[in-house]
Amino acid sequence: MSEPLWSAVAAAAATGGEARGSWAAGGVCIDSRAVEPGDLFIALKAGRDGHAFVRGALEAGAAAALVSDPSAADDGAPLLVVPDTMVAMEQLGQAARRRNVIARRVAITGSVGKTTVKEMTAAALEASGTTHRSVKSYNNHWGVPLTLARMPADARFGVFEIGMNHGGEIARLSPQVRPHIAAITMVAAVHIENFEDESGIADAKGEIFLGLGSGGIAVIPNENPHRERLLARARMVDGVEIVRFGFEAGADARVISITEQAGGGRTVEADILGHPVRWTITEPGTHWVHNGLAALTLAQLAGGDLQAAAAVLSRFGAIDGRGATKPVTLAGGGFLTLVDEAYNANPTSMAEALDTLGRRAGTRRIAVLGDMLELGVNEAAFHAGLAGDVAASGVDLVFCAGPRMEHLWRALPESVRGAHAQTAEELAPVVAGAVQAGDVVMVKGSNGARTWKVVQALQALEAGAAG
Repeated sequence: MSEPLWSAVAAAAATGGEARGSWAAGGVCIDSRAVEPGDLFIALKAGRDGHAFVRGALEAGAAAALVSDPSAADDGAPLLVVPDTMVAMEQLGQAARRRNVIARRVAITGSVGKTTVKEMTAAALEASGTTHRSVKSYNNHWGVPLTLARMPADARFGVFEIGMNHGGEIARLSPQVRPHIAAITMVAAVHIENFEDESGIADAKGEIFLGLGSGGIAVIPNENPHRERLLARARMVDGVEIVRFGFEAGADARVISITEQAGGGRTVEADILGHPVRWTITEPGTHWVHNGLAALTLAQLAGGDLQAAAAVLSRFGAIDGRGATKPVTLAGGGFLTLVDEAYNANPTSMAEALDTLGRRAGTRRIAVLGDMLELGVNEAAFHAGLAGDVAASGVDLVFCAGPRMEHLWRALPESVRGAHAQTAEELAPVVAGAVQAGDVVMVKGSNGARTWKVVQALQALEAGAAG
């Protein structure tokens, strides 16, 4: 029988808390709606006080609850009582990191591509041993310590995503992970309303190197405009090795060739620190090559089997909200192709998505675009500027949702205008009524713009879905 993730004794020792009852937990959870039997439920005080859900979590099968107020549970309930539950979760994360003496830890950040690269890296390393990773986009002040607290003692690899909205956030999170390898996928104008310019974003992303110790490895995108700034940031940490990945000569890991396959897809050949490797990509877009190169570089640096990792990536496809492609069979016959990019958006990823859409085969290539958030005082120019990317891509029709996207709508020629609405909810039925068999429809916007409402409306067109 495998060891529990946390016993009452071990959790109390890690946090200095008071364990009530003898219990053992196989997982850690902060959402009572997602509790699995045997979890340790942590009652965080965030937007809502998790103590209000302690009894429900225990009734759902939680092994115990970590609380600062024991009156939230019935007398005799299995608990771990601490002064501050957020601090205690961080302490559990640190203890989990210390007790696992074998895992090579990889931390990944970036303005674009960090979640996809995290998923690709974890999948690539899984071919060489048990790999623990951040789920979804658990990359913030609670997501990172929660992911650490869930790390098994026998995991061979750990892959952690670290995000930020402001400077100083990654500086707190990376030292918790203490990665052996810290990577930046790209620096672009994301969350720029919180910074004076992109250089500030580069500095904030570079904070990920602060978690590295002597002998750690900093991985940097070779062709990014802020490369020299990132290199200088990495060199501030003593004893750090620097690895650059990209397409140009001089990169330590670089793409050698990209060959189009007759049946679709591409074969990529690369040299990664002197090791030749080849893999195939079924998804369109240059960013898939860049992301795959980053993941294979990280797998090689972490001690994974590079050829096995390449074989895994040859089967890797886009994930929901970040480019997943889904055929939708229509009641009237035929089908449309839905490209779900609805989780996030910024000027760089919008340009990439439009370029990729333009390369897809379809009767009509349709873009449904929602507001890009956190772009600051220049948000109108950023949105209107997408008109050039639309023209370059050759997209046939554009639908826009949100007050910010109205700036793009006004900049578009009449020939490609589909419709504009103030919200994604209002636009969704308009798009659903306009699409036809043979269309390729890409939906993209910031998560707060709720463009996933359009994705839902298009999925609801699936023949038989209403029945």
